[in-house]
Amino acid sequence: MTERLQKIIARAGLTSRRNAEKLIAEGKVTVDGKVATLGTCADSQKNKIHVDGKLLKFDAAKVYILLNKPRGYVCTAKDERGRKTVLDLITGISERIYPVGRLDLNSEGLLLLTNDGELMNALIHPKFKIEKTYRVRISGNVTEENLDKLRAGIELEDGLTAPAEIFLLEENFVEITIHEGRNRQIRRMFAAIGCDVKKLKRVKFAGLTLDGVKVGKFRSLTDAEINFLKNLQAD
Repeated sequence: MTERLQKIIARAGLTSRRNAEKLIAEGKVTVDGKVATLGTCADSQKNKIHVDGKLLKFDAAKVYILLNKPRGYVCTAKDERGRKTVLDLITGISERIYPVGRLDLNSEGLLLLTNDGELMNALIHPKFKIEKTYRVRISGNVTEENLDKLRAGIELEDGLTAPAEIFLLEENFVEITIHEGRNRQIRRMFAAIGCDVKKLKRVKFAGLTLDGVKVGKFRSLTDAEINFLKNLQAD
């Protein structure tokens, strides 16, 4: 049965569909020796598919990791500038795994990594509205009136944000929950109300928390947690 290449690549656990589309557009995917284009379909049982020169395989065991990311690590498999990546913190895992979404260099907290491309795609796809909660230390004019602007949705250069849930925990310290995943979104939202983010930590993602996981450490998800995440797609 033929399928779109990005779906096959995601199912093989190499990356998300969105990133697979990028790899295809960059000419890094071939089918039976021919460079593929967006819209190319293939049969994973009959065609030889190579990504970045490596044959796509489907026999890798699925791995699901929850990491408490420290500041100073980038959320990529490799970094062209030689910076430390989150994969440098993961030991004892032979399978190739990838971050689900991103936390920027100076952000910390809960990050999932997996080689389950289908699940990865579902967790970052806007239509599933997966909630993410952050604790944020900010400076500037932190008033309930300004926070109400974020609660209602605020205009950024890439459009109006969805309404956010925000609690002022103490002076200049808030908890915010969103379900979008735009680049540096939290920092840009607070900048739009005249506040500067001093510290940003993700404390919850898709119902999972950092309980019991120290900074820089990780653990495997339980079967119950994996099933819960997969069921989010069906809700």
